[in-house]
Amino acid sequence: MSDDALVIFTPSGKRGRFPLGTPVLQAARSLGVDLDSVCGGRGICSKCQITPGYGEFPKFGIHVDDEALSEWNGVEERYKSKRGMIDGRRLGCQAKVMGDVVIDVPPESQVHKQVIRKSATAREITMDPATRLLFIEVAEPDMHEPTGDFERVQRALAEQWQVDAVVADLAVLRRLQPVLRKGEWKITVALHRGNHDTAHRILDLWPGYHDGGLYGLAIDLGSTTIAAHLCDLRDGHVLASSGVMNPQIRFGEDLMSRVSYAMMNPGGDQEMTAAVRTSINGLVQAIATEAGVDPASIYEVVFVCNPVMHHLLLGIDPVELGQAPFALATSGSLALPAREMELTAVNSAAQVYVLPCIAGHVGADAAAVALAEAPDKSEDMVLIVDVGTNAEILLGNKERVLACSSPTGPAFEGAQISSGQRAAPGAIERVEINVATKEPRFRVIGSDLWSDDPGFAEATANSGITGICGSGIIEAVAEMRLAGILDGSGLIGSAEQVGTDRCRPEGRTNSYLMFDGSATGGPVITVTQGDIRAIQLAKSALYAGARLLMDEMGVDHVDRVVLAGAFGAHISPKHAMILGMIPDAPLDKVASAGNAAGTGARIALCNRAARDAIEATVHEIHKVETAIEPRFQEHFVNASAIPNAVDPFPHLAAIAPLPDVSYNTAGSEGRRRRRG
Repeated sequence: MSDDALVIFTPSGKRGRFPLGTPVLQAARSLGVDLDSVCGGRGICSKCQITPGYGEFPKFGIHVDDEALSEWNGVEERYKSKRGMIDGRRLGCQAKVMGDVVIDVPPESQVHKQVIRKSATAREITMDPATRLLFIEVAEPDMHEPTGDFERVQRALAEQWQVDAVVADLAVLRRLQPVLRKGEWKITVALHRGNHDTAHRILDLWPGYHDGGLYGLAIDLGSTTIAAHLCDLRDGHVLASSGVMNPQIRFGEDLMSRVSYAMMNPGGDQEMTAAVRTSINGLVQAIATEAGVDPASIYEVVFVCNPVMHHLLLGIDPVELGQAPFALATSGSLALPAREMELTAVNSAAQVYVLPCIAGHVGADAAAVALAEAPDKSEDMVLIVDVGTNAEILLGNKERVLACSSPTGPAFEGAQISSGQRAAPGAIERVEINVATKEPRFRVIGSDLWSDDPGFAEATANSGITGICGSGIIEAVAEMRLAGILDGSGLIGSAEQVGTDRCRPEGRTNSYLMFDGSATGGPVITVTQGDIRAIQLAKSALYAGARLLMDEMGVDHVDRVVLAGAFGAHISPKHAMILGMIPDAPLDKVASAGNAAGTGARIALCNRAARDAIEATVHEIHKVETAIEPRFQEHFVNASAIPNAVDPFPHLAAIAPLPDVSYNTAGSEGRRRRRG
């Protein structure tokens, strides 16, 4: 039996066994893990910071002892005392492997930083925010009229702005008198009234006329990515958009694995809550710095998220969401002070609004998509698909709207793919394969050139070609099917069957060589049979969910399809349809809505009436539960074929006829047929 220790890195999922005493940085480099270091491992640059995980990891089938890494040493102590380091972090160049261990590489320690693809979409929004600035002139105190300063502020607001019923916290009352006198009885107040509040609340106040910033955050808390938009609450303008990886990935890549972690590890839900709140606070600081805004000027935060993220954000154990009947602790909207959620990076008086959830596995993010895309106001039958680790699907028109969720898993994010990675500079994101020669060409994030364009090598010299992200693997599989490298069942043909030596034997199956950088020390990027299966599972779940809603609605086709989310903005409708991810429709009727959930969050941030509207709408949306619906499995099995075993795709056939080929694993015995 080997004495080597198993080292697993997250979020990449890469793993390997190493002799005891191996530095973590060395292990990371040997596995191709994206861990930064510029000082040669001398503990000077601090770029190789990592976070070890201890305890039970059912997902990986290991237990990590407290002594899994070498003891904290003097180099780490010296660095932390002089420059600071987050508690629990270690320097990868100093910490040595002493036992089986799970190691998280935080975003700031990655060489190829995550590209957050959930940017803000331009949208005209009627401004009616819950928080606004009002300037008032307050009557001076009078010996003959014994009223308090706050009561005269209330009267001024009523008389000058027709604002009745005003309250203030003790922190505001403590500051009121000096501010009034400094402003010579003229002050500006930040006044908040949520859509369910009976009274206005003074959040802050300044002497005289204050024209400083008044900002809010719209945050889309996804399973994989946390995306935030910093908005000016006076005009709705988006000042900055940014995002980070959700740190909960180290507890499980998909939602159910995180629920399982909470079930099997006492206090596991609290760990995940603390991790995501810490990350959100860091994101707030980063986006405020990017925009040149004082974080104390952020007075409102709106969240959208799926039900599991919703519970973990609020500090609610998600265990009930892991078993039928998938009961939420609360499905209604929530309004509460930011301090109750430990959001310390915003103003201490900031208020939080969380959109309502539709049902146990259709969350506030789906509600936000409904707010942004308004299927309930559509004249035609529209299918809206928000693709992520968990897909939310809406189908309907002004007569009726249905919703469901579908567990697509992390394959669309580049996870569970042999050469997969998150979207970062150097990742292959676009693919084309010549039908005649079977030769590929591709584009990587960070360059607009294709791999066969002059200057491509120079343009990608800094980033390199590092792997393939979600949009890249989707296009690669679709192009392989279109070029006849892949048959309808998802099998990759052999070199003899396909006619290219890019098809290579791999055990009992074959793989397709996309890029070979081994001559210069780079990676060999292939699409394996296992990658095809991972994509088939993901796309089958997505299609089956959509088809189930169509059955429930009693329709065989949809008039248009809207692809929402980061995926929807970066994949072509043609490739999505070749795979059979979405039902057949005219390609000019398939459109991208960008980050529709983020757009819905911004609308709710900037308009109180929109909050009332979506709260009413979610009660009218009918939820279809895929987990207990027998037809889901039937559709899932049929959808495992590419594009589908039984459902016709006439619009696709008209523009992209697929070769009629059939392969098996017996090499030359495979059959190859083409339609005349």
